[in-house]
Amino acid sequence: MSSKNETIKKESIGLRGAIAAEIDKGIDHFEERELQLLKFHGSYQQDDRDLRRERRKAGLEKAWQFMVRSKIPGGHLSSEQYLVHDRMADELSNGTLRFTNRQGIQQHGVLAGSLKDCIHRINTCGLTTYGACGDIVRNTMSCAVPIEDPAIEEARLLAKEISETFYARSRAYAEIWLDGEKREIENEEHDDPIYGPTYLPRKFKIGIAVPPFNDVDLLTHDVGLVADVQGKRIVGFDIYAGGGMGMSFGNLQTHPSLAQPLFYVRRNQILDTLKAIVTAQRDFGRRDDRKQARLKYLVRDRGIVWFRNEVASRLDFAPTPHKSIQLGTVDDLLGWSHQSNGFSFYGLWLPDGRVADTSLGRYRSAIREICETFDPQLTITPNANLYFSDIPDSARVSFYQILQRHKIPDATTFSRARRTSHACVSLPTCGLALAESERVFQTLMDSLDSLLALLGIHEEPLLIRMSGCPNGCARPYNADIAFVGKAPGKYSIFVGGSHRGDQLASLWKKSVSFEEIAQTLRPLLETFVSNRLHKETFSDYWHRTSPNTKFAKNSEQFHTEQEETETTTLVSP
Repeated sequence: MSSKNETIKKESIGLRGAIAAEIDKGIDHFEERELQLLKFHGSYQQDDRDLRRERRKAGLEKAWQFMVRSKIPGGHLSSEQYLVHDRMADELSNGTLRFTNRQGIQQHGVLAGSLKDCIHRINTCGLTTYGACGDIVRNTMSCAVPIEDPAIEEARLLAKEISETFYARSRAYAEIWLDGEKREIENEEHDDPIYGPTYLPRKFKIGIAVPPFNDVDLLTHDVGLVADVQGKRIVGFDIYAGGGMGMSFGNLQTHPSLAQPLFYVRRNQILDTLKAIVTAQRDFGRRDDRKQARLKYLVRDRGIVWFRNEVASRLDFAPTPHKSIQLGTVDDLLGWSHQSNGFSFYGLWLPDGRVADTSLGRYRSAIREICETFDPQLTITPNANLYFSDIPDSARVSFYQILQRHKIPDATTFSRARRTSHACVSLPTCGLALAESERVFQTLMDSLDSLLALLGIHEEPLLIRMSGCPNGCARPYNADIAFVGKAPGKYSIFVGGSHRGDQLASLWKKSVSFEEIAQTLRPLLETFVSNRLHKETFSDYWHRTSPNTKFAKNSEQFHTEQEETETTTLVSP
């Protein structure tokens, strides 16, 4: 039995449905069939949840609006492309932008009557929204660090090549949003050679890491590629499969997973290999239950050995065994870093990727002025920060003056935890949110920064993340410490991931009020400071002193609260 989404996709006529006809009618929102198809075109239908009660009392419908997501492989874009989005923020959306932790840009608050204009402008500047959402291969991520390294540049170009390979072969997007303008990638196929008539069972995510950097959080993807760099070139990839962060509270059949080693292939074999992986998921992924439809559950249910053999059977070459890797930190390089030949890049920290002018700093005005003044290349990082590259060393002072004039704080003075922290959007726009996230996270980090300074661990490599619901868009379940919304003002606390992104956390506290989070964490952090071994990280300490969680791979660790004694009793190594 297939889910209703499968029927919608099958009957969509190449993702068309009645989207164009509904727009022509001047509707302010879509019904179920079209709003599901709309995701493939890069938009989610939302409403302002802050206004729900007031509008309900007044007998009014929800305050319908849309999020439009630009698909930017590797997060790399020009200043002019960014400025197009900046202008739309005032003209078509809510006056802000949101950098995503998948290296894209989101416009929030777009009304139905502006959807076509918004999507058309994004395409006109050389980007697209096609496939940014939906049951399809999403935006491909790659190492964001803009040092002049041939391997990093090659990974960035590969991210673009992968994105173009996995566009759905339908003319629907051009017909609806671009007035039929032909796009090179849209040579319509009646039976899409990769996706078939019903596309994938669920979304599919790919990331490319270039050691020693793990900024893409490699193991959280459906497929993670680790570049094998010899000399200065990529000669092959170690492939990992089956990662994913989402789950549902109380449903033991759902859980986060880290990707597992699959095998190694040469550079010229990677596209064929990815097609084999994606089509295996297309053919065997569950379509009767969307909560069980991600690749991670196929790998769990049939085993990594079965999946390895199935993918290999679709190739005309023999992959070789994977190589051992050691992942580096997921940190970004904030502040100034040298490029070469008199140029530098600057890593700008943004509060949770939100580009706005607020009391935290006039980020939107600052970025706009920098782009207009210096015309740098931009790269959105997987931590939703921003790199400005190709800045002349002679312009460093004037660049920094722009930041000062717009009251942008120097993030290098923040705790290391705050520099790598991230929260999802959550309320008021996300329809799945159970609690606040972005709007309260910096207030929480103020308290945690004070606590870390008091305990002398201001520069400790702690990865802290917050999500407004268990779907895990902020990638919380491999963080050292994470807060996941459970109900208004209530959060579950997960502990035991790693700043390297290579370990999964466990449920530590099932429900803690927002006001109690810092004081709840204090005894745990105090015990860590008192009992850690020499240079032992918090993650390593947690797994040493909580033996029942060590490298656990069962779903119960995300649903069953750890006993208090396991977090406070020192266990000898």
